[in-house]
Amino acid sequence: METTDMEKREEKSLNFLERIIEDDLANGRVPNNTIVTRFPPEPNGYLHLGHVKSICLNFGLAEKYGGRCHLRLDDTNPEKEDMEYIESIQRDIKWLGFDWGDYLYHASDYYDQLYKIAVNLIKEGKAYVDSLTPEQVREYRGTLTSPGRNSPDRDRPVEENLRLFEEMREGKHPEGKYVLRAKLDMASPNLNMRDPSLYRIKFASHPRTGDKWCIYPMYDYTHPISDAIEGITHSICTLEFEDHRPAYDWATSIDGIEHTPHQYEFARLNINYMLMSKRKLLNLVKLGIVTGWDDPRMPTITGIRRRGYSPESLRDFVSRVGVAKVESVVDYNLLEFCAREDLNKRALRYMAVINPLKVVITNYPEDKEEWFDAQDNPEDPQSGTHPVPFSRELYIEQEDFMEEPIKGYHRLYPGNEIRLKHSYYITCNEVIKDAEGSIVEVHVTYDPESRGGTTPDGRKVRGTSHWVSAKHGIDAEIRLYDKLFSTEYPGEATGNYLDDINPESLVVLKHCKLEPALKDAKPGQYLQFMRTGYFVADSVDHTSENPVFNRTVTLKDSWSKKAKKQK
Repeated sequence: METTDMEKREEKSLNFLERIIEDDLANGRVPNNTIVTRFPPEPNGYLHLGHVKSICLNFGLAEKYGGRCHLRLDDTNPEKEDMEYIESIQRDIKWLGFDWGDYLYHASDYYDQLYKIAVNLIKEGKAYVDSLTPEQVREYRGTLTSPGRNSPDRDRPVEENLRLFEEMREGKHPEGKYVLRAKLDMASPNLNMRDPSLYRIKFASHPRTGDKWCIYPMYDYTHPISDAIEGITHSICTLEFEDHRPAYDWATSIDGIEHTPHQYEFARLNINYMLMSKRKLLNLVKLGIVTGWDDPRMPTITGIRRRGYSPESLRDFVSRVGVAKVESVVDYNLLEFCAREDLNKRALRYMAVINPLKVVITNYPEDKEEWFDAQDNPEDPQSGTHPVPFSRELYIEQEDFMEEPIKGYHRLYPGNEIRLKHSYYITCNEVIKDAEGSIVEVHVTYDPESRGGTTPDGRKVRGTSHWVSAKHGIDAEIRLYDKLFSTEYPGEATGNYLDDINPESLVVLKHCKLEPALKDAKPGQYLQFMRTGYFVADSVDHTSENPVFNRTVTLKDSWSKKAKKQK
């Protein structure tokens, strides 16, 4: 049968993982015809944007093909793991819109099985207890161009290996004294196959198993066997694990392993001006460069959420990035573009003055006040309106007034008339300065016939300013966030990423003036401050008595122009 144009387009739109899955389904290579993926983070830090791609990929593929995705915490290193991280991982995944249902697992669930498998490997002569020091192990392993050498302990008798391994479990030997290694091939061109370690001694309390164990399985041993136990059909990981695939295949072929999953690698998410290393991010926290894992400048999901990004915008971002086999760096501007695209449709519009300049309308009655209806979101036909108070004294942005205007400046200056958003036309008549010569007030008159922005004579003005009533407005702290690093590739020039910290990554402005309605803003409520950017009430510090708002992203879009130029 000839393939139709529509089928050809659909086939072309599939990424390489989707093509693999569809081929496996079509050829009966999937048990019970059910796709089973997993997202297996290590609970040694908070998830970041790189994990968003993996989350969306694993959960998305399972959803697309009617399967399921497991959440498995690969908790094999108790020294670096914490319940705080375990809880944050679950919270972040649910916030992104995914649910593992009843399929929540931990690598520690399989510790007993992993131990029994290791004992059987020893009995079969396929594993041995090694006493080489870490330095000696590296020496014996060889290099990429020279083969390794067998450890002197490689031919240790089975009975002695069993005894030593049991003593390791019983805590009779100090850390570093022994490791259990697989007996594979010290001449293998793949370093990961040169007798990899399976177990090491570690006297550390585990977040889930407590002090039951003092030996812990290695990741490359635990991960594939966990996949096999859970019936994972497609083990999807990033490209740095490609060299580990032979070790993965070896572990899943051990006698007694009934299910054989397969590993597939994709390119991880790299974004310029950002770091995607939990180790380096933890260092930023420890050094106090950021306030914590949830600092809005951090690329962690919890930080991005606090900054005001929506889960929909992050899912859109990774969808646009796509799935490939080749490493690349994504432009930071695309992330901001996706945020604007999403927030433009959902953010409620308000007026906020971040650098206030007082304006006094001298011909407006002192005791008078009016209320104007402002549309909540012009992009949403179903959105309503909210009332905005107007009075004799207002605040406008300092940048919206210039005593000596430059060419092309159309906002307020002596003798010029502008429109105040939603309300009246005003004309500047007088500038009030303090003893140092700084402008403290601007006096204007208003045209009562221009209510709503129209006049009987039909005249037009070129400048429009937003404003806040001095009588009704609220004071607020506004935090203007920018990139944490000032260079595209932090640390590339000097070798130390800390040298490239952006000193302007956070600017805090006090005593900003906001519409009174924003007093009741809730964290997670998406807002646009007109002409300024998208904002959100801070989830940690904001209260109705002490309003604090974080800038998510500016209104300026530099991605569309850049992408259009590249195209």
